[in-house]
Amino acid sequence: MFNKEDYTKILDRARKKRNNNVYIRYLLIGAVVALVIGLVILVSSLVKDRTSGDDGPGQEVARTVEEPATVEITVDEEALRQSEEARLEQERQEKEAADRQAVVDAYANLGMVQVSGYLNVRRSPDSRGDIIGKMQENSVCDILGQEGDWYHIRSGQVEGYISSQYVITGEEARARALEQVKLRAVVTGDTVNIRQTPEINPENIVAQALFDERYEVVDQQEGWVQTTSGYISSDFVEVKYALNEARKMDLKAMAINQYNNLLISKVTSYLNIRSSPKDEGNANIIGKLPGKAAAEILGTEEGWYKIHSGNITGYVSTDSQFTATGQEAIDLAMESASLMAIVNTDKLNVRTSPTTEATIWTQISKEERYPVMEQMDGWVQIELDGGDEDELSDGAYISTRDNNVEVRYALAEAIKFSPLEELANQQASRRNQIVNFALQYVGNPYVWGGTSLTRGADCSGFVQSVMRNFGINLPRTSREQAKVGRAINSSEMRPGDLIFYANSSGTINHVAMYIGNGQIVHAASRRSGIRISTWNYRSPARIRNVID
Repeated sequence: MFNKEDYTKILDRARKKRNNNVYIRYLLIGAVVALVIGLVILVSSLVKDRTSGDDGPGQEVARTVEEPATVEITVDEEALRQSEEARLEQERQEKEAADRQAVVDAYANLGMVQVSGYLNVRRSPDSRGDIIGKMQENSVCDILGQEGDWYHIRSGQVEGYISSQYVITGEEARARALEQVKLRAVVTGDTVNIRQTPEINPENIVAQALFDERYEVVDQQEGWVQTTSGYISSDFVEVKYALNEARKMDLKAMAINQYNNLLISKVTSYLNIRSSPKDEGNANIIGKLPGKAAAEILGTEEGWYKIHSGNITGYVSTDSQFTATGQEAIDLAMESASLMAIVNTDKLNVRTSPTTEATIWTQISKEERYPVMEQMDGWVQIELDGGDEDELSDGAYISTRDNNVEVRYALAEAIKFSPLEELANQQASRRNQIVNFALQYVGNPYVWGGTSLTRGADCSGFVQSVMRNFGINLPRTSREQAKVGRAINSSEMRPGDLIFYANSSGTINHVAMYIGNGQIVHAASRRSGIRISTWNYRSPARIRNVID
């Protein structure tokens, strides 16, 4: 039996034994940790020795415990820069693509014109309706509706009708339109000059742009935007991504807007343009301004306006009986502006009907402006001359599809002209006298069948009456006159020689007198009267010397 004291002793021994076991356990754990640390140090030394190379036998190497190496990270600044540039370029391209898409998406029902040249926008769905605008190739519109073969469209500032056969629509139009979204200068002024060079100069104006017209941008520089048509002041355009749209035909007002300081000739025939601000008789005449013709006033000297008209810069009188300016000039211009075909290529084919399969019966020159009789899609009928056997001229049609001709309301302008001097050579002097006599009647009316130099004559009647005054008798018609005298070529022409032109069937029906300097005088038509033209305003059929 255990007593209480024995039981207490037994508990004390058990408690001491347990404490000893815990102590031993901690000692064992510490020993294991120390062993592991020793092994780690040993392995590190062995690895270091192996990477440091063999010290060689018999050598003692003093080794020290090295501090852990510091890892230095070098940032490639060029790579970072290139990466940032690539990111910005990608953002730019994405924004540009979004901007281009937004331009196309702005059209609810997009149509794109597919023509060579331009397509007329008409006031009504009729091929003979008034032309109120033009759409160049790849111009776009919103299609508002359809009436038969005509689309009712809105494009830019123009709302009207275009022939549906020249328009693509739907996804094809949208895909092509996206390719045509370009940086364009959109005109914000009513009438803005387009200049040949980026400077303000009255002589470098090549055209004028109207409100909301769009011109493809070539370059931008301080104060100027270079477009495919010339330079425009950046004050009057907004440069943005856009599609080309219709250009408005402002009819007669467009002719007047070509001039900043308009002058109109008030004479019935021609007003002399001189090389200097003084009257030296025939000596300083360099050109003539036809009646109701227009010029730009460049400046004023006592009694003289310095003007530019056509290809001539010179001086005309400020006498109000000869010239009009200000509102008077504008009123006269509105009365006399007419629809003209203005050729911009050296030679343009004229056909007998409005089709490329029709016969080419003559060619016309870019030196002239030709009155328009009728406009059709892709073609215009022009007036050449009245002839002397048929009161109405032949149908003369020129294509507008290749951008070789501009059809717009325009005013007549100056022509180059210098009077022939009286020469010592008797034969040459006689020729000059004939020409100068004929020129007195410039501006007088054309009358079919007439022979009066003052009251009116047709082409052969005019030539016959002039020559009769110098004792040279000619038959009545141009066809018969073309058989008189001696045939010559253009290199042999002298003042007073006669140039003949044929109608579409090849029959001679018009005659003119050569006056020198590449020009002729002739009774042209009821519209033009007796006038001066370039000798090849259309292709000559025959040239005759009837004087010698």
